[in-house]
Amino acid sequence: MLKDLVLKNRSYRRFFQSEKITASMLREWVDLARNSASARNSQSLKYILSADEYLNAMIFDQLAWAGYLSEWKGPEEGERPSAYIVMLHDTGITTNYFCDDGIASQSILLGAVEAGYGGCIIHSVNRKKLREILNLSEQLEIVQVLALGKPKEVVVLDQIKENDVKYWRDENQVHHVPKRTLDEIIVSVI
Repeated sequence: MLKDLVLKNRSYRRFFQSEKITASMLREWVDLARNSASARNSQSLKYILSADEYLNAMIFDQLAWAGYLSEWKGPEEGERPSAYIVMLHDTGITTNYFCDDGIASQSILLGAVEAGYGGCIIHSVNRKKLREILNLSEQLEIVQVLALGKPKEVVVLDQIKENDVKYWRDENQVHHVPKRTLDEIIVSVI
């Protein structure tokens, strides 16, 4: 059921690193993005897929993890993603990808969750250094990186208290994500 997939699709930041993701799995998930809606049907997003440990380590070093967990520097060795999808915008196709990144990311992550995996969309990226590592042409801009793996952490949804949207971890390392109530986000029903 779609609702179950959406509720399981959390921002996972710790993984069972030894649980591998294959290139064919990554291709299958990107194919979901390829077949998703695209603003003006421009289809300007492109992807670099990595299930390679060496490249993964170089990508990992260019990412910043969990802004609200300022003391945490990201997953430790053994808890890192086993794959990445680097999302690119091909500026030779169009100058604006509008909302395509969100649509594509959601499609990819829902595919991963359906297969028993999960991920995290990371927008805080050292784009200059990652561009060099990936040897990208000037025509390709890095939009974001999707970190993927078999989730190791438990993520639960909580009701927002005192308008505080910051996610947090409890003493058992359970990751809590505050969410507004449905009545709070619906302005009116006509």
